Amino acid sequence: MSSSARKHRPSNDDQLDRVFHALSDRTRRALLQRLARGPASVSELAAPFAMSRPAVSKHLQVLEGASLIARAIDGRVHRCSIEALPLRGTVQWLETYRIFWDETLAALADYVEADGPPKPKRQQQ
Repeated sequence: MSSSARKHRPSNDDQLDRVFHALSDRTRRALLQRLARGPASVSELAAPFAMSRPAVSKHLQVLEGASLIARAIDGRVHRCSIEALPLRGTVQWLETYRIFWDETLAALADYVEADGPPKPKRQQQ
């Protein structure tokens, strides 16, 4: 494979960066949440937000850049739908840290169930 071909193919890390960047904004998360219920036009997606349609379109472009949504164009109507496949890589990345959290939470549960550290004895008067 030539070096120029390698430069054009995004790495898994590049894809993770795009997905996490897209998910870092609450508006984009809300757009994805809406699209999880089914496809919608850009106008339908923009309706609940107190922002211009061009601003919503910019958010949609970020989601498209992360391959989290697909857009179909029929004349002047743009319909968007969710593409969940890129989230699989994100979930797999997060899974690598599950063992850490499971072990940490298990240790905390053991500590709490053992009533914590020994309690100091009361001095009798």
